[in-house]
Amino acid sequence: MKNTILKCNNHPLSVYINRLKSGQALLKDTPENVLEVVGILKSYGIVLDAYSKNLIYIAEHQFLELFPFFKYFNGKISLGKLLKFWWHDRINYEYAEYCMRGMLWHGGGGLDKYLDSPEFQQLAKAVIDAKITGNLMLMPLNQLFPEFLPDMVRQQAYYSALGQFWRVMSDIFMTLSDKYDQGKITSIPQVVNHILSGLVAAANLPITYAVNVKSKHYEIIPESVGLTFLIDTAVPYVEAIFFRGTPFLGTVSYNAQAQQIDHEQSRFTYGALYADPLPIGGAGIPPTLLMQDMRHFLPDYLLEVYQKTNRGTDNLRVKICQTFQKSMFCVTTAALLGLAPHPLDTENPEEQAANQAYLEAWMDRFLTSQIQEVNS
Repeated sequence: MKNTILKCNNHPLSVYINRLKSGQALLKDTPENVLEVVGILKSYGIVLDAYSKNLIYIAEHQFLELFPFFKYFNGKISLGKLLKFWWHDRINYEYAEYCMRGMLWHGGGGLDKYLDSPEFQQLAKAVIDAKITGNLMLMPLNQLFPEFLPDMVRQQAYYSALGQFWRVMSDIFMTLSDKYDQGKITSIPQVVNHILSGLVAAANLPITYAVNVKSKHYEIIPESVGLTFLIDTAVPYVEAIFFRGTPFLGTVSYNAQAQQIDHEQSRFTYGALYADPLPIGGAGIPPTLLMQDMRHFLPDYLLEVYQKTNRGTDNLRVKICQTFQKSMFCVTTAALLGLAPHPLDTENPEEQAANQAYLEAWMDRFLTSQIQEVNS
């Protein structure tokens, strides 16, 4: 036990390990942090609701469409919506696709493994054959590039899976806001416990995907595959979006000779927990789209906090990003607690040692993150 404590205290981020073991979170527990985190997650929950519905709509109703011009309209096209779309007075669904492609590229989990399996290839071939029959564009395309359409099916499976994941997270964040309004949430550990309880309750929800082609039902991810919410979508999402991410164009060089991007994907640190909030306030950075979306749904009490700062709402997207990172460290805390090998308050020395190694491995990854900044 003594050696474990010494090792803990020798880690550069030992304060956060001790926090977690004492029932606290990676984010400092203050009334201001509670207000900001709950407020931003309410806005985020509204945005995720829209993202989720659109991703699932694309997966089910824009299946293998080469030119899905109206994929962001959810099947409801009107002149008014078209004008708002052209004026950019809309939800930026492009960010949802950015996250989907990040998950697809980084992979991981049972979904990634299944999409490379013979079972998926067989099911994908059946639905592709049904889709291209009589289609004078898709038939020759499939003959010339036999891997193109299967890859499109893989991508649309990720559309559906991410949509299902965000559906659950949106509900968790909205009920968190409701409890805060009712006075039932007053601390950061309570925020974390609410999120953790939601993740645990949804852990074994099945992730499935099916489409209708020419009035016939085709399963692409059957329930029998056994894919579930927590292990096969939540964990790969945290890894791909919170930690790894993708390099932002214009902030680093993609030139291989410049060596500004690590050649190992597993060492990427471009995710939400690492991003510098300042560039997020400008154009060309994908998370700017998310911050722009969330600004429309900020609760009055959070907007009032921003208005009282030195620059008011002139740099609102930057402020939203800073608050959003605070909230993501709370979500990450819930994930770390849920995946820990043993309860963090265990008295068993062997279990304590296992927990210590587990937490130190995560802290190693947090060394270059924004964890110090959000707590300063």
